[in-house]
Amino acid sequence: MEIHPSAQIHVSAVIEDGATIGEGCVIGPFSMVGAAVTLGRGVHLKSHAVVTGWTEVGEETVIFPFAVVGEIPQDLKYAGENTRLIVGKRNRIREGATLNLGTEGGGGVTRVGDDCLFMTGAHVGHDVQVGNRVIMANQAALAGHCILGDDVIIGGLSGIHQWVRIGKGAIIGAVTMVTHDVIPHGLVQGPRGELDGLNLVGLKRRGVARADITALRAAYQALAQGDGAFQERARRIADETDSDYVREVVDFILAASDRSFLTPS
Repeated sequence: MEIHPSAQIHVSAVIEDGATIGEGCVIGPFSMVGAAVTLGRGVHLKSHAVVTGWTEVGEETVIFPFAVVGEIPQDLKYAGENTRLIVGKRNRIREGATLNLGTEGGGGVTRVGDDCLFMTGAHVGHDVQVGNRVIMANQAALAGHCILGDDVIIGGLSGIHQWVRIGKGAIIGAVTMVTHDVIPHGLVQGPRGELDGLNLVGLKRRGVARADITALRAAYQALAQGDGAFQERARRIADETDSDYVREVVDFILAASDRSFLTPS
């Protein structure tokens, strides 16, 4: 066990032998830290938080009451193999949220980036890869093997099917089931997840230039109304664009995937 002398640990907390507690960590009452856990500088576990498994939590992350971080996957094929969860810096993991370890069949690592917010009851399944500044609202859930780009927002009570990719800057409305890949900066809403335009509000908030937004809108129309299959339209756009944002969308569409795409209506 390695506990930095500046760490503050409540007398009722349980720290298993082998855990590493970094500088300035705060471990609240009745919280539990497992033997293979590493907490970075300034991590704060409020009361009744659980961090277990082979889990690394980045600096200044805050884990709220009754969240469970690093438990075994909800996958019947999991047989106790030594897999990991890596959580980045400055994340906020709110009450009752759950983040699971990876599985051997999925690469062995569930990974979360920096500056994310997982609201009450959010779930991050095994082998998921989450980018930076992602927001998951209350009771939203990611099934196994999903990939989320940076700046994605998932609305409350929404579910993302296993293996789905959600591109950078996309937004998923509340109470939405997503079963297909979502293009970067896409706007998805409706009970069965329909691609309903671009996340223009998010683009403007991030200060994207008007010229790039105009190029994205033109590319979206070409994807919706052009001739040929979806990937063929994307290839034609790739030959014509000089916008990095449009190129991002095209590269996402042309990359390998285990799912089909939500396409513009």
